Amino acid sequence: MSHLDRRQLLRAAGVSVCLPLFSSLRAGGNETSGQSSGRKPRMVCIGNMLGFHPEAYWPTAANAKSDEGLTIHRDFSLGRSTAPLRAISDRMTMIAGLDHDTAGGHFSVHTFLSGVRQIDAKTMPDANVTIDQYAAETIAGQTRFPSLTVGSESGIHGGCQLSWTRTGTRVPPITGPEQLFQILFVGNSEKDKVAAADRFKLQGSILDFVRSDANRFGRTLNRQDRDKLDEYLTSVRDVEKRIGLRRNWIDIPKPEAPFDRPKNRNMVEDLPLLYDLIALALQTDSTRIATLEIGGDFNPRDLGVDGDYHALSHHGQLTERIEALVKLETYQIEQFVRFIEKLSAMNEGEHNLLDQTSVLFGSGMGNANSHNNVNLPVILAGGGFEHGRLLAFDKNSSHRPPLTNLFVSMLQNFGVETDRFSTSTGTLRGLA
Repeated sequence: MSHLDRRQLLRAAGVSVCLPLFSSLRAGGNETSGQSSGRKPRMVCIGNMLGFHPEAYWPTAANAKSDEGLTIHRDFSLGRSTAPLRAISDRMTMIAGLDHDTAGGHFSVHTFLSGVRQIDAKTMPDANVTIDQYAAETIAGQTRFPSLTVGSESGIHGGCQLSWTRTGTRVPPITGPEQLFQILFVGNSEKDKVAAADRFKLQGSILDFVRSDANRFGRTLNRQDRDKLDEYLTSVRDVEKRIGLRRNWIDIPKPEAPFDRPKNRNMVEDLPLLYDLIALALQTDSTRIATLEIGGDFNPRDLGVDGDYHALSHHGQLTERIEALVKLETYQIEQFVRFIEKLSAMNEGEHNLLDQTSVLFGSGMGNANSHNNVNLPVILAGGGFEHGRLLAFDKNSSHRPPLTNLFVSMLQNFGVETDRFSTSTGTLRGLA
């Protein structure tokens, strides 16, 4: 079966990204509960590739009563790098003490939104699908783009690895504001529409060929291999559904561009613009799900800081390096705050966009200097949750939940009827 590798089939179909099993399609295309009420929940997940210096990131708080390993603080002092969060303190919650119980240093950063290492994906029912792709399956066809993944293709681990499909495939990122602008606002001409129609026709023809060839080959297989072949053909059918949904958008105009096409500069200068474009994508309902990875080509010199970002994260407790690192991390927090304030200023009906958007900010790296993946930095903003708090879970408590419990809560808030995700044991306690 090696020459019938799933990825080869998918590439033959001209699709190099995810092949999820769309839950909403299997249910006949019914909208989720959140959608049927007229509400349009959104989700944005932002991941930092190198984490944050813990001593500058984590807040301090007075002692409070703990209940089964959870302490809820309403009065706490932010750290040096997180000080900008004061501006949005009523719209965000910091969560301490959670992780995925994985190890591997930088090579486990990709578990941030899934809870599953890629090497362990085959042992999991949903592989290492990330929360964004899981949610996108439930609203397939309702927006032009089921999800948007933004990040760099450079970096210490071979490019953006924030989003993964349930087939164990990395979702390639949109690599800069110029490319994201192009996707969101360019392509309304008749020439573009004809080219898109021709592309869909070619992909359909390739899928017909793949299916025919696979069926013919299947007559020579034993039962075990026929079962494997059925899995491949299921993937082919999923591609056909996805192509059909994308084809429906050919004649629907894209929104008018709010400004001229930008040029890519560098990650430091591009970061606020990427946030602005993601906000516009949500506001125009081009998508309701987006992820953004910060890292890769984030160059300290573009902030006037000497050194390499990765090298600075391994500061060896040297004061000069720590101060440089904190400057980089503070800038990232500042841009996150700016994004939250922008969503707060965008109105949709009786509510602002932030009220309908769950925004997760954090990292799959707990402390890059010591290469650990415990006590991950996690901030949740918006989404209608109760905020203005620090939820601190005791890492030594037998009641400490996995980070994936937060993802169950976020999925339910998004309108997905589920009580599990990946390694979860339920929803996250203390989150209201």
